[in-house]
Amino acid sequence: MAAASSSSCGGAGCGAHCSSSTSSSVEDAPEGILDRLSISGAAASCGKCGGGAVVVVAGGVGLCGECLRAQLFGKFKLAVTSSAMVRPTDSVLVAFSGGPASRVALQFIHEMRSKAIESWDASNSQALPVFNVGVAFVNESALLSKTECEVEQATEDIKSIVSSLLPGDKAMHLASLDDVFSSESKDGESRLRELVGMIADDTGREDLLQCLRMLSLQKIALENGYTKIMLGSCASTIACHVLSATVKGQGYSLPADIQYVDTRWEVPVVLPLRDCLAQELRLLCEFDSLKTQQLLDRPCSGINGLVASFVARLREENPSREHTIVRTAQKLKPFPFNKFSANGYHDFLPSRLRPKFQDVDNDESAFSELLCLICRSPFSESELQNLESTRHKSQKKIDLYTAYCCQSCHFQILPGGRDLYDHFFSLLPRFWTERVDTASASHSSLRDQIEDYLLEDDDDGN
Repeated sequence: MAAASSSSCGGAGCGAHCSSSTSSSVEDAPEGILDRLSISGAAASCGKCGGGAVVVVAGGVGLCGECLRAQLFGKFKLAVTSSAMVRPTDSVLVAFSGGPASRVALQFIHEMRSKAIESWDASNSQALPVFNVGVAFVNESALLSKTECEVEQATEDIKSIVSSLLPGDKAMHLASLDDVFSSESKDGESRLRELVGMIADDTGREDLLQCLRMLSLQKIALENGYTKIMLGSCASTIACHVLSATVKGQGYSLPADIQYVDTRWEVPVVLPLRDCLAQELRLLCEFDSLKTQQLLDRPCSGINGLVASFVARLREENPSREHTIVRTAQKLKPFPFNKFSANGYHDFLPSRLRPKFQDVDNDESAFSELLCLICRSPFSESELQNLESTRHKSQKKIDLYTAYCCQSCHFQILPGGRDLYDHFFSLLPRFWTERVDTASASHSSLRDQIEDYLLEDDDDGN
């Protein structure tokens, strides 16, 4: 985190709750926090407002709790507005895991909506509507060794957190991870256990569960009319993903996963906390007494677990390392689906933001990316060549299934023996396997577009 100005903000930079205008001080911090946050040699007062340094952040620059909150909310709001994540007509589904990051995302989008409602009530014209917010919690207890009582208590806590946000008009969607099999199986839990049990690699199991989690969120959003899905992925989470993806050989598709906006899904996904560190978000939850519930969290394993431990050690040495990893990865060229198209989307945007979305490269936007059937990663050139070769030679549909999987899914998720492929693909959600026909048709159409484009270029050259 960059050092803030050492001059007093006078209450303007931090908002109404700035410690320069209230009694916030070291003594006001929740008991037990100071010992965990203190860094040797840190400033004795807040580097932004001059008040008590309740929180010590990267580089030894002290911020009081209210200034930290103002800074995080500023980053969140800037990400939402500058990337046009939320339109007035949108219905936003917040993916809530119960952890600090998703809790802060829920709190901040709730506050933005509350302010929008106040502005709408005060407006004479009331021309623009106010976006809606819903909350989704995906229960993965079917794969956890938790008692029924513990699961029920955690679920009640999740409901209580959401209902505590006033006005309490937010829809709450509770879904089990096995609900993604509801259309083809009466016993989705058994099917989920069998599918996961077929994957020998710990990293592959975790990656598959991540894919199923996103599928569950997409299912909830599509069935309930949501237009955006908001994730609580923060800089710390993204830094771990950058290193994990590099180790797994996913360098080509990596830029797709770390942008503010991701429209390759049926319901676009947005990441407004991309510039916030996990440590900062945890501190904010403690200072603002934001209740969290992480009983049903799954610990990282395999490569993902090793990377998480490595990043944790880097964080202890220098918290800014996580930002450095993310900023380095951001230099990679994003994909065309990492921004909203200009087609009608800019109608509700401020005029200063419209050029950003109207200036779309026609050559880039003319062609859609071919995506992996399981993880939705865009195919690299070598994967496209392999797919084209398989499509011409394959006699069985199972060969197409495997060809439409990226190399990472081949190594990490697909079973070791090809004789197991038939059973493995029969266990996958039908939504995925039905993508084969659609993807095959899209790929043929894409190839025709490219050929026409090349012919036009030749004609122009003549």
